Amino acid sequence: MALDPFGKDFNVVPIAAGTLLSMKDCAGYVFVMTGNDTFTLKTAATQNGSTTPLAVISDYKTCTSTSGAAAWVDVTQAAASTVTIASGAAKIYVDGEDMPSNASYVEVSAASGGLVTAIPCGLLVQRAPENLRVLSGASS
Repeated sequence: MALDPFGKDFNVVPIAAGTLLSMKDCAGYVFVMTGNDTFTLKTAATQNGSTTPLAVISDYKTCTSTSGAAAWVDVTQAAASTVTIASGAAKIYVDGEDMPSNASYVEVSAASGGLVTAIPCGLLVQRAPENLRVLSGASS
């Protein structure tokens, strides 16, 4: 049986829109966003702290299909904290190195009901899934 990469290479937060997530124990986050919406990347110093837009999105991927029926396409923009899609999906990567020195939490919010999945990757501490770090809330 092959080694399951869940807990070794990545964790996942299936419904993450507007949720501050800990950057502890990971190199960065992949955020997958769906819906006709504008998505904003933000950071905070604490799990319940005030958020600040993080203008580091200069390249991302889009796909016209949310079912895997189309290829991903590269998109380049001037560094910004937002991504807008009319349909399908978009994917951004936030590297821990791009975070402000005082920020330990990251979130992507949707302006009007879009969906966001967060995938912490490059796990610095590899664990069985049941022992992975809690990513949001007081114990993160």
